[in-house]
Amino acid sequence: MEADRWRVPPVLPAVKLGGAAALVLLAVFVARHDRLGLTLAVAAALFLTVWGVRDVIAAVRLSADAEGVTVVSGYAGRRRLSWAAIERIAVDTRTRRGLRSETLELDTGEAIHLFSRWDLGAQPDEVAERLEEIRR
Repeated sequence: MEADRWRVPPVLPAVKLGGAAALVLLAVFVARHDRLGLTLAVAAALFLTVWGVRDVIAAVRLSADAEGVTVVSGYAGRRRLSWAAIERIAVDTRTRRGLRSETLELDTGEAIHLFSRWDLGAQPDEVAERLEEIRR
């Protein structure tokens, strides 16, 4: 049986890496005489680059099969969880400042693994339903 996989949408790392390049260009052409501005632009570009590279090397954030799930752990590591280790699969929905956000939660009792729709490339409630189907 092939595993179901949920991954970061390909456009996301492209936007992050493009933003980093834009910040470097901004720093070179606009802030080159402003040390603080240059430092902040380069720091932000470095952050976006590291974040974008993670999205490329750890694009699949969650996969599931009959034996359990594999989640991203740390920067780009992987952790295998058996279905027996997962105590709860839930979707946390919050509304803040008129914006609604949903987060998929996989609770093992020792740790909670959180995934947004940007991590999954799908709505968390749809992924939770699919996980429950696979778990059965």
